[in-house]
Amino acid sequence: MRSTIFRGIATAAVLATMTLSTIPQTWDMARMDPSVAACDNFYKYANGNWLKSTPIPAAFPSWGTWDILITHNREQSRDILEKAAKSNAQKGSSAQLIGDYYASCMDEAGIEAAGTKSLDPYFKEIDAIKDVSGLRSAMAHHVLAGLNPPIAFYAYPDAKNSKLNIANLYQAGLSLPSNEYYTKTDDKSVELRNKFTSHVTKMFALIGEDDAKAKADAAAVLAIENRLALASKAPADLRDPANYYNPMTVVDLDKLMPGFNWTEFTKEIKAPAFTTINAGQPSYYAELGKMLRNVPLDQWKVYLKWNVLNASAAQLPKKFEDEDFDFFQRTLNGSEEQVPRWRRCTRQTDNMLGEALGEEFIKTNYTPEAKRRMDELIDNLFAIYKEHINKADWMTDATRTQALAKLAMVRRKIGYPTKPRGYTGVSIDRSSYLGDTVALNTFLNARNFKDIGTPPDPDRWGTAATVVNAYYNPTYNDITFPAGILQPPFFDFKADDALNYGAIGIVIGHEMTHGFDDSGSRYDGEGNLKMWWTDQDSKNFKDKTNCVVDQFNGYQVEPGLNLNGQLTLGENLADLGGMAIAYDAFQRSMQGKSKSDKIDGFTPEQRFFLGWARVWAENDRPEYARLNAQTDPHSLSEFRVNGPLSNFQPFAQAFGCKVGDKMIREKRCQVW
Repeated sequence: MRSTIFRGIATAAVLATMTLSTIPQTWDMARMDPSVAACDNFYKYANGNWLKSTPIPAAFPSWGTWDILITHNREQSRDILEKAAKSNAQKGSSAQLIGDYYASCMDEAGIEAAGTKSLDPYFKEIDAIKDVSGLRSAMAHHVLAGLNPPIAFYAYPDAKNSKLNIANLYQAGLSLPSNEYYTKTDDKSVELRNKFTSHVTKMFALIGEDDAKAKADAAAVLAIENRLALASKAPADLRDPANYYNPMTVVDLDKLMPGFNWTEFTKEIKAPAFTTINAGQPSYYAELGKMLRNVPLDQWKVYLKWNVLNASAAQLPKKFEDEDFDFFQRTLNGSEEQVPRWRRCTRQTDNMLGEALGEEFIKTNYTPEAKRRMDELIDNLFAIYKEHINKADWMTDATRTQALAKLAMVRRKIGYPTKPRGYTGVSIDRSSYLGDTVALNTFLNARNFKDIGTPPDPDRWGTAATVVNAYYNPTYNDITFPAGILQPPFFDFKADDALNYGAIGIVIGHEMTHGFDDSGSRYDGEGNLKMWWTDQDSKNFKDKTNCVVDQFNGYQVEPGLNLNGQLTLGENLADLGGMAIAYDAFQRSMQGKSKSDKIDGFTPEQRFFLGWARVWAENDRPEYARLNAQTDPHSLSEFRVNGPLSNFQPFAQAFGCKVGDKMIREKRCQVW
């Protein structure tokens, strides 16, 4: 539903005392700007005064409804972690793991005293590399330890046989957000690459290199990453499953990368033996194979050291963490200052031990009543979605039958995992923050690799219960709503149905629609990559989605930079479909109730749309908006609100908009 932009989003230092009472519980008319006509710019009409009166905290690249709830959850998590750190909990328990990891992160004096000693074993191994087999071994160890190698290896269900986990590869190896950051030649892109080179130079200088060597090493890093970028797919291209599903035998992969020896690599990462692997982007690995043979070893050594340093920066002394922040947050995102240490440690503990932290979080932040109400909402939306599929006049009965079958098979996950995997086998203490992080990465990666050759677990979650987000997984054909998002203003027991259906209702419909967006629609109800559309229906669907691509291509982020309608297509389709489904479900919920009843002067229909606009209220720094537009499949907030609404006739009726108003498109887009 909402992705976290590159390297995470910090939480605001100025909101250190935020509590639940500061989260908006019901609609506040003071947030609106009546000087803006609803039919000209509904986003600003609904949120304008809030946008004008709410500054972005210095530690944030953006600030909005999502960030407010994330900040609230961080506060709750901090209390849990501080109690766990003082609890003297049993070794191996969730409380012991999260308490000790959080404490090791908070131990700034210990981190300063350790310096970079924990990196010495990795640097020594790199210095000892003498040939391609040595490169392979070092990369394998970095894969296992999570140290940013140019190889992304993982176990995941076979896209065309979803009942079996297989080995997978994916393009990797870049420090900047995407390949386009290396290839664009406009002034801002060139300036950013120069700043990146300067950042790498400074990081090498911090480990003791003189100025000349640090500059030469930074140039070597950029040269390698430039080649990897040229061989990588762009974010918009990766929306096509065909661009990340390319299975081949290990024998053929060895031919693609002569001399690498994938059988030995498999042993070195302690993965089960396999004969078939999804190579993801074969052109990337073909180029990597060439580079292993024709890039001098000394340059590879520099690049691998950079990856280790870059991956470890947040666990190193302050001077490294500050320099890392200066480029990846200040320069790329626009954040002006670091958040307090406890916020960084809370976020990192959530990232590394989310299941354990979530186990404690749900005890005070989730109720059975919330699940019951969510089930009721989801049931209503499923019933409406079925009606929409049956009414789709552009779809033939053959495809309709398959669509209905897929819809009926969608599984739901609400609140938290009922069958947690646990962390048996991992050892965490307070002696080394970096050591604990590597231990956790190694444990989590090894656990994932062991899935190769086994059937997927349909009860497994891909996120923590604390997360303010929701998602659809096409391979599992399931929708997930963590406890973290099931709070105001998304889900509010005190609010009327209009606001709830306009907020969490559209979120539910959004995730359901991902099963039928430009990418999700390529998978059947079993989660297999399979064309279940007739040729004519596929063409009709493409024509309808092209309308959405064209619409969002037209939204300007800044002079010379528009949204990428192809990159954001899946999310835009999900918003369009989610709104249509949720609105009809809301109308059904109103049966037998008076529609003339107004609250704060607004009809139930108007409040439905105000509920949608409220959850997307957000102020963005220019750097963040630029980064988002180039790498994020989600459109910026103003366009997420106004884009779907400008296609939606019930919105026009609710606010009396007419043809010629800015919120009414002449050519309206609608799919589901």
